[in-house]
Amino acid sequence: MHGLLSSSADWVVTLPGRALGYVLADAGYDVWLGNFRGNTFSKRHVRYDTTSKEFWDFSWHENGEFDLPAMIDYILNETRREQLYYAGHSMGTTAFFVMTSVRPEYNRKIRVMCALSSVTFMNHMESPIIRNIAWTNRGDEWLLNALGIYEFLPNNEIIDAATRKACQDNAPTQEVCSNVMFLIAGWDSQQLNKTQLPVILSHFPGGASTKQILHYAQEVVSGQFRQWDYGVISNSYFYGSSKPPNYNLTRVTAPVAIFYSDNDWLSNIIDVKRLQALLTRSVVRMIKVPWNKFNHLDYMWAIDAKRLVYDTVIQTFREYPL
Repeated sequence: MHGLLSSSADWVVTLPGRALGYVLADAGYDVWLGNFRGNTFSKRHVRYDTTSKEFWDFSWHENGEFDLPAMIDYILNETRREQLYYAGHSMGTTAFFVMTSVRPEYNRKIRVMCALSSVTFMNHMESPIIRNIAWTNRGDEWLLNALGIYEFLPNNEIIDAATRKACQDNAPTQEVCSNVMFLIAGWDSQQLNKTQLPVILSHFPGGASTKQILHYAQEVVSGQFRQWDYGVISNSYFYGSSKPPNYNLTRVTAPVAIFYSDNDWLSNIIDVKRLQALLTRSVVRMIKVPWNKFNHLDYMWAIDAKRLVYDTVIQTFREYPL
């Protein structure tokens, strides 16, 4: 499962032999690439149009409570299996821990989960862009709703054409493209194939709900991994308390292998170890990526991602045969 602003395309965009989707298929796995609601490939609804506020009224809580269980049940029904392997990146880990906390019956459907850059607690998140968004937009949900800004960074033909031109080889602005990505995720120019930037950025960003962004902003400010904060009065109505409840991570019992890295500006090691301490019944491995500059986006697009991460993912899966 992909992360925020991403899609299933990000698991195949670096081509056969290198992208995780292909690497897993080459290893003999039946590969299913999910898409959370609201991204490029997931914008149809039986009732709501994408221009409506109702369509975008979801955060990664709904991704975990509803989207993931629906996908898992579909896959298991199609394959006639009782369990599956799960690999998630960033928001793909957030939604997983939401699911296994609020719907713990899904723990038994996971043989083992590989968490690639876990994002739950965000106290020590270092990205200056994301931290600035968090602290300057704490009370701006009402403004965004008033302006009708429900979708965040949609991928469309204009953005696609602009990024292809600006990020292509020999373009004077190519360095700007990579630097913006590094300011979000951490600096690692050695693992970024700049020639592939136009292709990567024709799929990324893949769109998201503004509420997903704001929910992460709430996590940065609160220092907790908890449900959506409606405000003191509405929280009392929805939750029966002035503050939203924390996700009960002790309910997570599925085996979890956590991958982390030194230079991940969105998933700090201190926060990852806080998560590990609360997953008392599930963490089976803590795997530090053996490259000290490995950043948050390298899990998808690094030149050496197969050697540094994916081979270990496959090794982990094989340790838990179905």
